[in-house]
Parts: sequence; C-alpha cells; structure tokens
Amino acid sequence: MSEVFVDQPAVPGSASPVLPSYRLQQPRLPRWAPAGLAAASVAVACGVGAAAGLGSHVQWGLIAALLYIAGTFVLATAVEGVRQAKDRLFTSLVWVCFIVAVVPLVSLIWETVGRGTKVLDGTFLSHSMAGVLTIQPGGGVYHAIIGTLEQVGIATAIAAPIGLLTAVYLVEYGRGRLAKAVTFFVDVMTGIPSIVAGLFVLSFWILMLDNGYSGFAGSMALAILMMPVVVRSTEEMLKLVPNELREASLALGVPKWRTILKVVLPTAIGGIATGLMLAVARIAGESAPIVLLVFGSQLINDNPFEGAQSSLPYYIYEQWAAGNAASYDRAWAAALVLIAFVMILNLVARGIARWKAPKSR
Repeated sequence: MSEVFVDQPAVPGSASPVLPSYRLQQPRLPRWAPAGLAAASVAVACGVGAAAGLGSHVQWGLIAALLYIAGTFVLATAVEGVRQAKDRLFTSLVWVCFIVAVVPLVSLIWETVGRGTKVLDGTFLSHSMAGVLTIQPGGGVYHAIIGTLEQVGIATAIAAPIGLLTAVYLVEYGRGRLAKAVTFFVDVMTGIPSIVAGLFVLSFWILMLDNGYSGFAGSMALAILMMPVVVRSTEEMLKLVPNELREASLALGVPKWRTILKVVLPTAIGGIATGLMLAVARIAGESAPIVLLVFGSQLINDNPFEGAQSSLPYYIYEQWAAGNAASYDRAWAAALVLIAFVMILNLVARGIARWKAPKSR
C-alpha cells in the first residue's frame, strides 16, 4: 500500500534545512492476510498433531487457534505497529471464540440429522408405541408430539401473561419494597432446578390435593420454570424503549395504560417475542418434571387433564434407556423432531415480531 509523506516547507529567506517528512498512513496487511494466516495455522496444526500422534481433532483445532492468534499479533506488530497489532489480536480472539461456540452446535445438528433421518418418516410421525416392543423396529412418536404440544402450550398460556404483566409492573409502576421483593424472587426462581419445580407440584397438586398424574400437572411445573425467564427478558426489553416515546404519548393526553399498550409494547415486541421463545425452548426439553408428574405413556392421550401422557424429552430418555439399536434410532429421530419443533417456534416468533413491530420509513 502506498504511503503519503508531507514535507515541512522552509521559511522564505532562511537557510534552515527542510524538516523530515511525516508519515500520514501506516502500512497495512493485505486483506487476504487473515485468511491466509488461518489456512497456514490449520496446516501447521494438522502437521503437528499428526507428528505428535494426537488422535483428537479438538486438540488440532486448539493448536491452530493458538497459532493463528500468536501469528496475527506477531505479523501485525512487524508490519503495522503495536497499536494496530493489539486491535487485530482482540479481533482474532473474537473470531476464535465465535468458531469455538459454533462448532459444537454444527456438530450437534450434523450428528442429529445424520442419525435421526434413519427412521424419520410419515409412519414414525403418525404412530405411537402402542403394542411395539422396544427391541423391535417400528412404532412412532405421535403420542409424544401431542403431549409436548399440549404441555408446552398450557405452560405458555399460564406463564406468558403473568410474566409479561409482572415485567410491565416492574418497569412502569414498580417502586419501593414490593418491586424489590418481586425482583429478588424472580432472580431466585431463575436458577431453580427443574426437579425442584416438579417436586413442588408433586407435593402440592398430587399428594396434598389428591389429583392424579396428568399433562396439566407437568404444565404447571414447566410454567414455574418459564415464568422468570419471561419476566427478566421482557423487563430488559421494556427498559430499552426510549422514555421520549412515553413522554410524547403522555404529552398528547394519552392515558398511561394506553401508552403502554399502544407505544411501549409494540416497540419492544421483537425482543419480547425472542425472550418468550427462549423460555419455550427451555421448557420444551425438560424431562425431570415430566417423569415425576406426567408419568409417561405408550398410548395416545389427547386429554392433558386426566391420565398419563408422554412428551418428546421423556420419549427420548425412554428409548435411549432401552439400550438397543432400534430404540437408539427412535431416540435420535425424536431428538430431530424436537429440534425442528423449537426451530419452527423461533421462526413463527420472528414472523410475528416483524409483523407487529412499528413500521419505519
């Protein structure tokens, strides 16, 4: 890259020499340097790993990451200077952390898709395990899909409005000891293990009130787990709404409740929907409360208020515990169905958020 120099002009009528030129632009590495350095780091790491007899590709990747970070800093220091080298060092750290976070996710999806598609077909999605031995191929996940949809749907219907209204109270109205107490208990509930929520509902709903095992009992435990996530995520999104919007609405004489309903909530609807889907994704994979409260079933049960039900997490656990090739295939296929279920929910939430978000020109 060309450099620009500026000469200090001599004072007229004097014999003083011209001062040395000043560099206005430092030399920079070419754009292909990071990619080339990454490729070289991978090649060297593969060579080192093969020569040292390292059988794990994770070790090769860690060696390549360290070589890339160190090489970026050394090369940038030699060419661009220490200040720019520090910037490139932290940029390379960000990229390495991003790759470290993405690789397990991609590996998980790749493994699940590769193993789950063996038995995933229309028959698997439309049949239950009624009359099917675990050691035999066949059967399906239809009863577990129904159980998951009903249990997660009821839990969302319970937790979403309570969590949303609680967040609105904390942001818009909450003052004093009551708001502090609510915030404290919400923070405590965020870290409650799922088995504790299941034991609470078991002791209260089934043992004390003498109700039977049902999908509704599991939904109440899932709602306990979902509620604090909805509250915290919605509260943070409402705090991001500029106060100028509230003040402008109130200055026009609009009541506060209508300002919240028509201005604040539509502005934050995207983040609220995302937080709600995160909460749904958390409870969709819970199996401990289902084992305690729903009890599992091989048959189709459309009534969540009476009788045992199954769910996708419980079905996966049940099939994997059977310990044979046919049940392993069914477990991987059910895991793929569960991942697809969560992805579809996220896509629907993003569509609703984009549809309800304020339009900007």
